[in-house]
Amino acid sequence: MSEPSPKEQEVILEQLRAQLVKQDLMHEGDTIGTDDFTLLRFLRARGYDVKASVEMWAKCQEWRKTMDGVGIDELYTKMDAYDFPERREVFEYWPMWFHKTDKEGRPVSIQHYGAVNIPELYKHITPERFWWYVVTMAESIPREIIPTASRAAGHQVDGTFLIVDLKGYSLGQFWQMKDLVRAAFQIMQDYYPELSAKFFIINAPWSFTTIWSLLKLWLAPRTIEKMDVLGGDYQAVLLKHVDAENLPAFYGGTSCNEYLQQ
Repeated sequence: MSEPSPKEQEVILEQLRAQLVKQDLMHEGDTIGTDDFTLLRFLRARGYDVKASVEMWAKCQEWRKTMDGVGIDELYTKMDAYDFPERREVFEYWPMWFHKTDKEGRPVSIQHYGAVNIPELYKHITPERFWWYVVTMAESIPREIIPTASRAAGHQVDGTFLIVDLKGYSLGQFWQMKDLVRAAFQIMQDYYPELSAKFFIINAPWSFTTIWSLLKLWLAPRTIEKMDVLGGDYQAVLLKHVDAENLPAFYGGTSCNEYLQQ
């Protein structure tokens, strides 16, 4: 289905809201979010098919209640993704952080896959706790990151601006982390849909052809459509979307090379 007009979206949105209420799948105060932006994300993920969007929402609500036997709300109170005992070591061996915003007010999310070292990571944090970190980080995006960015921008921000840096990345690293990456992509597509508005892969090595052939099997077509794969000549492309003062100097901007969320 092609993108409906704003007026058509309003009609479909109200149809979805009515169905969710009727089927007892949405209640005031639900932490999944009950605002128009959240509902529209589920609609876009399912091509504005109301029935399919209801099914997706129901599965998401069930996952939120049962995730790891405790549910996402309890887990979110147990682990602060930005402040927990192993945070510094986790950042050292799997660096990912937020750094300012793009020209549309979207939070810039950076993940440096080339620096990932799974064996060293698991010397400092258990696989279970690291997965909790991944999930609570994902949960923080619609709960905290996007609302904060939207207030700062003065309008509803439509998602994050994601940069995945593959500088120094090897096939060996990919095989070490592939199950985690696949699981992370899966929860983002199934339970946090349409949160990446822009997605750039930079410093892609020659071996990325092999990696990409596998990644495409895991990704929804809408996700693939948003992705741009760049080699080492990416600075001009990023600067089209991010003001120089908001882009770290090591990516061609003038912002300090400080990791803001380490």
